[in-house]
Amino acid sequence: MNWLNTAFILGAAFLAVFGQAAFGSARFLAGAQVDLLPPLMVYAALSSGLTTVTLLAVCAGLWFDSLSANPLGVTVLPLFAVGWVIFLKRELILRDQPFAQAVLGAAASVVAPALTLLLLLTMGSHPLFGWGTLWQLVVLCAGGALAAPVWFELFGWLQHALVHRGATESSFRPDREIRRGRRGALIGGYRGEVIDRARSKPRRPR
Repeated sequence: MNWLNTAFILGAAFLAVFGQAAFGSARFLAGAQVDLLPPLMVYAALSSGLTTVTLLAVCAGLWFDSLSANPLGVTVLPLFAVGWVIFLKRELILRDQPFAQAVLGAAASVVAPALTLLLLLTMGSHPLFGWGTLWQLVVLCAGGALAAPVWFELFGWLQHALVHRGATESSFRPDREIRRGRRGALIGGYRGEVIDRARSKPRRPR
């Protein structure tokens, strides 16, 4: 597991939760708060291991619940369910295509709050939902579709700028020599070998 990538993901989750709690202008303008955690879970499930998915679900879920009216821990299971399903099917997903990223971000942004609402009803809570909930799901769906490609671009830039990539090995061996034979042809070989094979051919008797 790439621990630097995991640190990037957890740091982005913390900033996303803090930003959603501190800046509520989008909530008043659109009538719903765009959730950046499900699209972030899409990126984590497609680019990292199951350990990172679990850490993101636990940490981001607890951070989100601590700053909202939700019972503590109720967001953890929906986030993990979304990440786990995508992680299992990621070999079949075109993860580098922005359209696929947007579709997954939109789907995750709808499934995660729907599962959270189902858990709240199962626990005996009485959340406020009605016809306005449909509009909130539409806003969440659109926000997730826009946020997912942005997450991929942001982390791609961070990986390119901060993560050291090992040098690629060349197929050319350093002990290889190339010499020109009698007839002008290039004859290749290795040091210590007989390179000019033309000299070793037996001469025909006259």
